[in-house]
Amino acid sequence: MMSNVRNFDIANLMIKNMFTGIIEDLGVIEALKQEDTNLHLTIKSKLASELKIDQSVSHNGVCLTVIDLSPTTYTVTAIKETLDKTTLNSLKLGAIVNLERGLKLGARLDGHMVQGHVDTTGTLVSNESRDGSYLLKFEHPYSQDNPQGITISKGSIT
Repeated sequence: MMSNVRNFDIANLMIKNMFTGIIEDLGVIEALKQEDTNLHLTIKSKLASELKIDQSVSHNGVCLTVIDLSPTTYTVTAIKETLDKTTLNSLKLGAIVNLERGLKLGARLDGHMVQGHVDTTGTLVSNESRDGSYLLKFEHPYSQDNPQGITISKGSIT
């Protein structure tokens, strides 16, 4: 029992790392710095002046935490697991990234609720138009983490 934690605090923690999938800004990769198996990404964005250290920001759908700030840029770190399971390791200087800040409790919700925690990447193998919609088919590698070849083991496709 967590008697010393208020319900509002629990709800706020649950919402902290949730996103809608609606892009707020396009950032530009200003610097990439490898540190052991981690990659620090510095991004130029109009959102930088509104961010705080430890705030979660979605980068091309991947949740990363702000570790450093300047008036026009901010820095986040992608750890090895994130680099292994996303396309962030292919970003180059000058690359454009889709950015979205985490949801605020009580704010209007557009789009969908997504976590920004990525399990794997896939390859689009077909795209069929069907009566105003599209049927997208993806392939993804079987791996030790995904031996059954399940596309979604614990989340959403974004």
